[in-house]
Amino acid sequence: MDTWLIHHKIPLGKWLSGGVDFATTYGQGFFDFVSLVLGGMIDGLTYALLIPPAWLLIVVFAGGAYALHRSIGLCAFIVLGLLLVVNLGYWQALIQTLSLVFSATFFCIVIGVPLGIAAAHRPVMYQVMRPVLDLMQTIPTFVYLIPTLVLFGLGAVPGLISTVIFSIPAPIRLTHLGVTSVPVALREAGEAFGATKAQLLWKVELPYALPTIMAGITQCIMLSLSMVVIAALVGADGLGKPVIRALNTVNVSMGFEAGLAIVVLAIILDRVCKRPERS
Repeated sequence: MDTWLIHHKIPLGKWLSGGVDFATTYGQGFFDFVSLVLGGMIDGLTYALLIPPAWLLIVVFAGGAYALHRSIGLCAFIVLGLLLVVNLGYWQALIQTLSLVFSATFFCIVIGVPLGIAAAHRPVMYQVMRPVLDLMQTIPTFVYLIPTLVLFGLGAVPGLISTVIFSIPAPIRLTHLGVTSVPVALREAGEAFGATKAQLLWKVELPYALPTIMAGITQCIMLSLSMVVIAALVGADGLGKPVIRALNTVNVSMGFEAGLAIVVLAIILDRVCKRPERS
């Protein structure tokens, strides 16, 4: 039985390879255009963030964090942590990483939140989407890194697309959870006051679901950051590059310093993106 199954293997790999070859042959112009646009967007954001001096950007980040959380301790950690990154010489790499994370998060929000809302109102749609979302989150990232590399070439674009694929299930799932958890009585009250479906969505469902949606966006940011080293394998700039370089050369000091910079950025993003506590 086992021998028969092995000799009658379903050629899934060949089918996928054939699909990638077909896309490369007949759609290379489209993929080159997408790569040009997305690459230009990431490079433009990186360039804009590198224009002001590091100290000014650090002050802006700390001021924004204080405006959100009113925490002196958080602001002090941001200032000291980012000054440490500057001192280690990884400021430009940190900005490149931020550009990739922000770009991936933007696309995840633009695509994922509407899909989550639509799935919340169409249970059949979510039943179809759920196994796809499970696959996107559980399949090893190196597997879909290969076709994106073939289609879009080396650089930040395949890293961005792979990051979006890995991160987008979080906002979809949590947006769906937030909208479906709206109490029936709250919906009925809105309908009793004559609210249309659009008004019910914008004035009842989304305000109630906003904390859950924001949790999904925060999780999306952290998942995007976790892809930094993976994206560096296909040529994306950022803090992942020195980590890969340190691994290849067995450079302990470089690996530790770059890893510490990633940890500092992760802690800052996690603390800043948390929902401010109401007194």
